Amino acid sequence: MSQLTLPTLITTLRLMAVPLVMVGLAARPWGPWWTLGFFCAAAWTDWLDGYLARRLQQESELGRFLDPLVDKLLVLGPLMSLVEEQVLPAWGVFLIVARDLVISGWRVSKTSVVGANFWGKLKTVVQLSAIAGLLVPPALVEGGAPLAPLTWLRATGHGLFWLSLPLTALSALIYIWPRPRGEA
Repeated sequence: MSQLTLPTLITTLRLMAVPLVMVGLAARPWGPWWTLGFFCAAAWTDWLDGYLARRLQQESELGRFLDPLVDKLLVLGPLMSLVEEQVLPAWGVFLIVARDLVISGWRVSKTSVVGANFWGKLKTVVQLSAIAGLLVPPALVEGGAPLAPLTWLRATGHGLFWLSLPLTALSALIYIWPRPRGEA
């Protein structure tokens, strides 16, 4: 089976969205809502490519390698931007970066690419959701009468970020914990 499947193409599109999100966060050339939209669309494709890979039976070694790598770029770029804006503490983002480096190193030592488990997927969903909430433009939610109800999105984003930290540690431990022979 060819490695260039529809799910892999979707993952590649998500990879191409990462620079758009980062330019949007750094320069804000098209406005914060467009940046949030690019991020959410890219985050949604994380679910879509996995669903299609399973549904169409197009899971591949390339997809198992590329998907988590692109997820890391989509998560870590905005998180570092949020540290720069002093929205998140650097030590919290460092824990996420450290976990991703450890797991990436662990994956390299394996003869075949091991896919993410439930806890790794849950961690990614929580992180992506946290970032989406935190990317809601603060100038539009802090004190702006028409959009003031959106403050709950940023508060939810903060809460999800803090929830993602223990999930990050738990998913790493479960991923690298020795398993009896025969279990993958």
